[in-house]
Amino acid sequence: MKGRPSKKESPFEPGLIPAPGGLLEWRDARHFDRWKDLPCVLCGRPTPMRSHSEEPVHKACAESWITANPVEARLGRFASDTKPKPKSKGQGDDHA
Repeated sequence: MKGRPSKKESPFEPGLIPAPGGLLEWRDARHFDRWKDLPCVLCGRPTPMRSHSEEPVHKACAESWITANPVEARLGRFASDTKPKPKSKGQGDDHA
């Protein structure tokens, strides 16, 4: 159908891909489906977690996959969230 988004289009923008052995930063609430657990695409066990492309996957499984598949990982199957925009000066500062 015309105008229909592609199947692999991310519902929200992914950020950087961590180096093998690194950790994904998934802080966005859209990574968590509070309504339904689905089988992880990597280990098959139930998970409420979702990747940026809505694949059901445990964060730890995605991190292990990146370590085991460093070349393929560069294609962006699993990525960290984009960094939040900095707060305006004076808001949320932890120091004087």
